[in-house]
Amino acid sequence: MSGSMLSSAALDERRRRILFRAWRRGMREMDLVMGRFADANLPTMSEAELDAFERLLDASDPEALAWIIGEAATPPEFDTPLMGRLREAKGRREAP
Repeated sequence: MSGSMLSSAALDERRRRILFRAWRRGMREMDLVMGRFADANLPTMSEAELDAFERLLDASDPEALAWIIGEAATPPEFDTPLMGRLREAKGRREAP
């Protein structure tokens, strides 16, 4: 996978598919945000978290990025604990 640091060999089929989708969003910024988050969290995500992450992967890149960086209000169906973790992870990477 381009950019991925996580080997998909030990992942089940669903997680491999999610990892692939996370690193191939279309918008490079989203590849980095979603792909890095998947690398760090995918192996330990619960089924509910996987469901929430897949729903987010179905959202358009510009909308999802705006929600993650706080430029737009997150719709209730996407305002999940997983979204909070994505925002925190993004903030940690940008800290000096």
